[in-house]
Formats: sequence, C-alpha cells, structure tokens
Amino acid sequence: MPKTKVLIFAEKNGSSPFIQWVKKQPQKVQNKCYVFIERLTEFGYGLRRPQADYLKDDIYELRVNRQGINYRVLYFFCEEKAIISHGIVKQMSKVPDKEINIAVKNKMKFLANPGKHTYKEEQ
Repeated sequence: MPKTKVLIFAEKNGSSPFIQWVKKQPQKVQNKCYVFIERLTEFGYGLRRPQADYLKDDIYELRVNRQGINYRVLYFFCEEKAIISHGIVKQMSKVPDKEINIAVKNKMKFLANPGKHTYKEEQ
C-alpha cells in the first residue's frame, strides 16, 4: 500500500493551528502526536481504532492518550492526502461539535486554495 502524504493546514497568514497547539503540549505528548501522524502516513484511510477514528462530516481524529488525558488531532482527506486541521485536549466523552465544525471550515478553506492553506515549515 503506498504511503499517504500528510500535510498540515495553515491559515492565510501561514500560521498553523495544529503547530501552535502541539508546541504547547508536554514533550512526550508532542512526540506521541508525531508518531501517530507517521502511522497516518503509513496506513492512511486504513488507520483505525485505537489510533484513529471517524467522527462525522468527513472529519477524522488521531486518538492520543497520555497519563489519562485524551488528546485529539483532527484531520480530513483531500485527493488521497491527509490534512491535519488542529488539535484539542478532549475533556468530554466525545469531541465537541464546535471542534468538528472548525475542522470542516478548515477543510473548506483548504479545498478553495490548497497552496495558500498548506503549512510551510519555518526556516
């Protein structure tokens, strides 16, 4: 199975909600998030529970857990690529609709202009 290219969503100004969020998390959580993103690269749509799950409205989640805290990385697919939208610390039994709606809005922005909404690493 070919690897899935994973991109990170960026706002118009080039900032990434995911990068901003993940940098605020403990180092071991950051590491685990990037391990799960690597698994997404390897398995794409085939990545399932417990590492990933479908939420709704074509939005998926990476399910990172550390020391009893549930971290979620929301993403979507576009032309066989996975696009990381943003991350949250899940504090309820399910991901809030508000967060899913943010991912849907990010997806619409990305689809309208992928080049403008793809994160480019800082030099």
